[in-house]
Amino acid sequence: MESVGTDEAPNMGEREFKSCDRDDVSHLSLDIGGSLIKMVYFSSGSSSPSDDQKHSYLKDGTNTSIGTSNHNGLRGKLHFLKFETSQIDECIKFISSKLLQNNGSLNPGGQDDKDLASEEIIIKATGGGAFKFADLFKEKLGIVLDKVDEMSCLVAGANFLLKAVNHEAFTYMDDQKDYVQINHKDLYPYLLVNVGSGVSMIKVDGDNNFERVSGTSVGGGTFWGLGRLLTKCQSFDELLELSRQGNNRVIDMLVGDIYGGTDYSKIGLTSTTIASSFGKAISANKELDDYRPEDVARSLLRMISNNIGQIAYLNALRFGLKRIFFGGFFIRGHAYTMDTLSVAVNFWSKGEAKALFLRHEGFLGALGAFMNYKKNGFTDITHQFMEQSCEIAQDLVCKDEDI
Repeated sequence: MESVGTDEAPNMGEREFKSCDRDDVSHLSLDIGGSLIKMVYFSSGSSSPSDDQKHSYLKDGTNTSIGTSNHNGLRGKLHFLKFETSQIDECIKFISSKLLQNNGSLNPGGQDDKDLASEEIIIKATGGGAFKFADLFKEKLGIVLDKVDEMSCLVAGANFLLKAVNHEAFTYMDDQKDYVQINHKDLYPYLLVNVGSGVSMIKVDGDNNFERVSGTSVGGGTFWGLGRLLTKCQSFDELLELSRQGNNRVIDMLVGDIYGGTDYSKIGLTSTTIASSFGKAISANKELDDYRPEDVARSLLRMISNNIGQIAYLNALRFGLKRIFFGGFFIRGHAYTMDTLSVAVNFWSKGEAKALFLRHEGFLGALGAFMNYKKNGFTDITHQFMEQSCEIAQDLVCKDEDI
């Protein structure tokens, strides 16, 4: 379990969970995707963890929390966590540890998470895994997954972050990160591009007013799947790290390779523009083992990011949208990924549109599911955070020194 912007929970084996945050935990929600499980939960109590709380229960793990708010007696923090879907047992262990801490409840003192007739614990959940793993959660924890529509959750989560969190949106190009102040009255319409295992493109016209207008199967799952086959990497983060060290020009065919090192200026193509991803692998008398895994990873990341950026802009053009927000755990705050998406949008729009990114990019669905809780002051959580004008900060409250 790691902080926002990273990838996976390390394999714990039979490691016992230690408490990272011993405050009361309530209103836990899940977004169970094809590759990752994203979790959001609210903890009440002290806004600053004590030294005794700063323990790690996963090697190299951290727990990211944002914001402290006090509204109608509700005070605490939102925490954002993630696990690999292939290691769903680690997610179940974590929830079990919270149940033990709170005497079998995820909402001490309240009933919002329980069915009063059956006393079953209910968790809001979205994503395909909410259906696929419903029986597993029931069997292992006695928890009922209350399934919430995936697209609705993505939009609700994005709208909340863009309205309530200062410096949530930013641009990134040429190693330059610039935060963008969003005028709430001028937020809509916009295109939300959620890059998970696949890609969904959603035109958002307002709260609860949206339409999925496009998508592609070439997304994060494609990068991870092909990357694993081609490089033998064992984790998404390892594949990203390889891409940082690579040079895609070794494998990609550039315009300059075709035109003798010169630009094709008549149609606006520089010599460094990619003419064909992996194109040099066709003519070279080489096998896969003759290429560095770093270069393969770089070329693959460039190919997929370029494709997503181009499709995103074409959909923005189709609906006359100038603002494109990219979310989803494929991005992970990775500089080269963001730069590639930005360059693609800038190139195809001739500078008229910009790619924007979100600090909490991977948790839109989980946050949207969380906002479906109705009782105990959570109905208008956006207003709660905005009214308090709380300072949003990422507090890494778990450290790995004690493992």
